[in-house]
Amino acid sequence: MSLIEKYAVKDSGYHPFLIREGWQVAQLNADENQKIENITKLDVHFQTDEVFLLLKGKAVLITASIESGKPLFEMELMQAEVSYNIPKNVWHNIAMYDGCEVIIVEKSDTHLSDFEFHQLSEDEQMEMREKVTSLIENDKK
Repeated sequence: MSLIEKYAVKDSGYHPFLIREGWQVAQLNADENQKIENITKLDVHFQTDEVFLLLKGKAVLITASIESGKPLFEMELMQAEVSYNIPKNVWHNIAMYDGCEVIIVEKSDTHLSDFEFHQLSEDEQMEMREKVTSLIENDKK
């Protein structure tokens, strides 16, 4: 019997793999839902911060404050070896490119009940896509 537990998540999508009293670790691997052209909403958690760690690939953290029903976006191209915290009550999503893998740490069972969605209008989706694309293109320079 080993005293060390090991986890390796290879399937696409969101996978909570280590859930303990009060906290959980999940892995989000790129899938169709996280491609920038398919993101149509933001989500928020009211009871937990959410920490993101880029394992590999390219991803953009998307955050927004909602003022008068309209999102005011702030985005960041994720870098490896950096921990990113999205505080509770902050609207967010993550745009991921093929092969991208991200670790998420948050309060346990967040994925079951502590979320709300803000559906983006077509104009808001277009604005978000343009900002994400600009970040990625500037990184190539």
